[in-house]
This record gives sequence, structure tokens and C-alpha cells, in this order.
Amino acid sequence: MNSHIPNGAAVVLVHGAWGGAWIWQRVLGPLRAAGHRVWAVSLSGTGERAHQRHDDITLQTHIDDVKAVIECEELTDVVLVGHSYSGMVITGVADQMRDRIAQLVYLDAVVPLPGESWSSRHTEETRTQRRALIQAHGHLPATPPQSMGLNPEDFDWVERHQKPHPGGVYDSPLSFDAKAWAALPRTFIDCNRPALLTIADFRRRVREQPGWQVFEIPTGHDAMVSATAALLDILLPLAQAQVHASASK
Repeated sequence: MNSHIPNGAAVVLVHGAWGGAWIWQRVLGPLRAAGHRVWAVSLSGTGERAHQRHDDITLQTHIDDVKAVIECEELTDVVLVGHSYSGMVITGVADQMRDRIAQLVYLDAVVPLPGESWSSRHTEETRTQRRALIQAHGHLPATPPQSMGLNPEDFDWVERHQKPHPGGVYDSPLSFDAKAWAALPRTFIDCNRPALLTIADFRRRVREQPGWQVFEIPTGHDAMVSATAALLDILLPLAQAQVHASASK
């Protein structure tokens, strides 16, 4: 692969719950060094935007956050990467900006069906627990990084940066055109050592649905932190392939 790709791919990275743009810190440099144009989005009420958290933030708010970046930066042929919860977000963005999105990458992420919410595929026990937390706090308190399969040396860094996640997104359903979505190139990256139980249904789903490219990384849920090199081994070729696909139009 060339060390620099003229007019590199437009790559937009969207974090999961309790994260922010900060969580992509280790992948930004290598992607940009390869010539790609990369944006890491902090969703409303998260990361450095935690002070903007309020009760009216919904899934559509977060979809609009990503759409605003794509519109403002005038991006086309976007490689849109969503981690965990943000599988919901990137699915909505792709549905509402069909002419701008070239491929979707689900990093150990939620893969919804039309009408589902983030909570839909959780167990009743998990739903009850999370709804109780939202009722009590108005948000979802951060999960301890020790439960995410991270390297011990990263615990403190992640814990310092994590913020509560807006509670209004939890039960927000997503409507989208499944046929149009299925026509997009889609990649699922399965982080399975240890495997996060709340992603289990989606791991099965992508292996049952046609049209998926599936990779596995033997690491925990936050691969951008715990297995940066292995994640880049997947993202860099996907971005390079998009450069060639865009050039051949």
C-alpha cells in the first residue's frame, strides 16, 4: 500500500455509549498518515460535549450530529464507522443520507432491524436495570472499563474520559428502508475475547443475513483502544478500497 493516497477516503468515526471522539485517538494518526480524511464525532451530551447533555436528546439527535459533520464538510463516498450503540446511529445516517454514504462498518456494534431501538435486543433484566438507572439519574452511568476487556494499563485513561450517556436514546426506535440499507457494502468487526453479551444477537444476525463481510479480532469490546493495530489492519484496506471505488466512478 502506498504511504500516501491522494484524495484519500472520507472516514467518519462514531463512538459508542460513554465514549467520545477521544476514544479514536490511536487510530486517527495512522489513518491520516495513509492519506485519508478522517473525522471523529462526539455525539450530543458525550465526550467534550457532556455539558450539553439534556433530557431531550434522542437517537435522532445523534443521527443529526453525524449528518451535520458530513454536510458541513461536504463529504461524499463516506466510510462510516460506528462502535457499539452507534450501530444505531450509522444505520440512521445511511438511511437519511443515502447519496453520501459508500459503506458501513459496524465495530462490535448494534445491527438493528427496522423499528428496533437500542434496548430491543437486550434481555429483560438488562432493560429493567438500565431503565431504572435512567429514571434515577436521567442518564446511563458509565460502565467500568474493567468490564470491557481492556488492557489494565488503559483502565485509568478510559475511566478519566468516560461520561454518562444520554438516557433518551435508550428506547428511541429507528425506522429505515431495509432494502436500501442492504444494498450498501457492510462490514461487521466481531471483538470476541471477551465477547460482550449485549452484542451477541448481532454477531449471530450478521452471520445469518446475506451481504456481510465479517472480521474477528480476539480482543475486548473497545478494539480501538485494546487492539489498535489489528483494527487498523481492517480499516486501512477498507478505506483504500473506497478510494479505488470512488476513482472508478
